[in-house]
Amino acid sequence: MRVLGFGDNIVDRFVDRSVEYPGGNCVNVAVYARQLGAEAAYLGVFGDDDAGAFVRSCIEAARVDTSRCEVRRGPNGLTEIETVRGERHFLRWNGGGVTASDPIRLVDLDYVAGFDLVHSSVYSCIEPELPALRATKALVTFDFSSEPVHRADEYLEQVCPLIDLALVSCGDWEQQRVWSELRRFAAHGAALVLGTMGANGAVLFDGTSFYHSNAAPAAAPFVDTMGCGDAYLAAFAVEMLAAGWKRNMLPPGPEVHRAMKHAARFAAGQCSVEGAFGHGREVVPQPAA
Repeated sequence: MRVLGFGDNIVDRFVDRSVEYPGGNCVNVAVYARQLGAEAAYLGVFGDDDAGAFVRSCIEAARVDTSRCEVRRGPNGLTEIETVRGERHFLRWNGGGVTASDPIRLVDLDYVAGFDLVHSSVYSCIEPELPALRATKALVTFDFSSEPVHRADEYLEQVCPLIDLALVSCGDWEQQRVWSELRRFAAHGAALVLGTMGANGAVLFDGTSFYHSNAAPAAAPFVDTMGCGDAYLAAFAVEMLAAGWKRNMLPPGPEVHRAMKHAARFAAGQCSVEGAFGHGREVVPQPAA
């Protein structure tokens, strides 16, 4: 099976550790899919700065193809994070760098059509490309993160009819609120809606039925939760593809439950990984101007 991460990449700088790591929703899903045995590639743009070169080298070291990516003049995406008792707190973000200011566009649709699944996110600025993606046979998954602007009905109306699975972060919401939110995404056209709830597990809604999976115990030693949602999605998608998932054809219920349990275990293992997928480097303090 072939999985493509299409869109954002970023440097995650942990100010409390003075270490930075490669990351980004689309990069992470591609890397995790590769770890799980899929053939994987990343398609996006890198800044022409040191941060861009760093992220690209790490993606390639993870055996994910970047040969169709572009380097553009400007800064790469970078975010500053502080970890408090294992939970991430985002301090500053540079707006995504060239991913946002000069985003990737589909040039060779035949290349993208050769993948079984394409994953993107609200941070990727690829919404204009979704109709073209939808015209292929590739399944499209999309991470909506948690910001209210990306939960507005107008945005959902634009994106949901063109994707096969919506990933929705639900935090520690109570059950009725989660079910209501997943139903709302489905009403806007998403075929499947996957809500992740951290320690409370995950819920999948197929427009008719809800499937629940408990969280697996976090792996030791516990580092942080960076990349856990991306890890869950990647493992779930790979297992579902192996079970025969195609557009308008969901595997039988037992296969869905099995995929969710496998995803929970894989996401739990992510808690012991530094950054999203390792490859950290020390942040050298810059002299004051």
